Amino acid sequence: MKLSKSLKKLKGDASLRTFFRNKKKESSSIIVYANKNKRSNLLVYDSINKILLKNNILAPKLLSENYSKNYIEIEDFGDQTIFNLLKKSRTNKLVIFKRIIRLLNKLQLIRQRKIKNFKKKNYKIPIYRPKILLNEANLFSTWYINQKLNNSKKILFKKKFIENIKNLIKQLRFKNNIFVHRDFHVSNLMIVKNKIGVIDNQDALIGNIAYDLASLIDDVRFQTSTSFKKKLFNYFLKSTFSLSPLLFSPLLFNFFLVTVF
Repeated sequence: MKLSKSLKKLKGDASLRTFFRNKKKESSSIIVYANKNKRSNLLVYDSINKILLKNNILAPKLLSENYSKNYIEIEDFGDQTIFNLLKKSRTNKLVIFKRIIRLLNKLQLIRQRKIKNFKKKNYKIPIYRPKILLNEANLFSTWYINQKLNNSKKILFKKKFIENIKNLIKQLRFKNNIFVHRDFHVSNLMIVKNKIGVIDNQDALIGNIAYDLASLIDDVRFQTSTSFKKKLFNYFLKSTFSLSPLLFSPLLFNFFLVTVF
């Protein structure tokens, strides 16, 4: 992509996208460029953003698109992430996390599954199938074990690992009926005029009520004490039950006792 003088490259994420800030005299926007897997990184990304916006959740609005040239232009949320805010010593972390959990409550109440993308085609949020979960779990072998074990040990480990993961997936008891962001953590939440905006939304699926909660509470990027995690979890139970008793499940408590505490 040929850069104009008004574009400044920004620090990217783990995806194949590249971000540029298009700075003008009185405003700015973000150019999202993806010449690989551009359906997910551009079309799907904007589709999920539209669903969030229709449900009164702050997400980047589409300003323009040039899909044939592999980019879209979206609203600029600035640089202030929740993660940066939490690192400040005087920040009341519990108050901020409670705000995030109330936002998560709103996400989990989303019932819209379809929307037209900017190419006027219908997009439907996929279901979180066991195969997807298995592929995600297998990244541990791909990214970590390949660097740590020799070939013979890797083959044995991967075989046993997949067997164990498949067995765990069979034991899942939650229904796949909740909007799941799939990357819901403090670095993907932005402060925008005292509101919380959600970014990196392209991987959303319809899945497990505990998924985003676990990502938020047990986040390796921002570590907290066990007692703090318990406070957040209890707050989630109370807020979820007050908003929609149908979403509440006592099984969540057992889930977190095993996986977090």
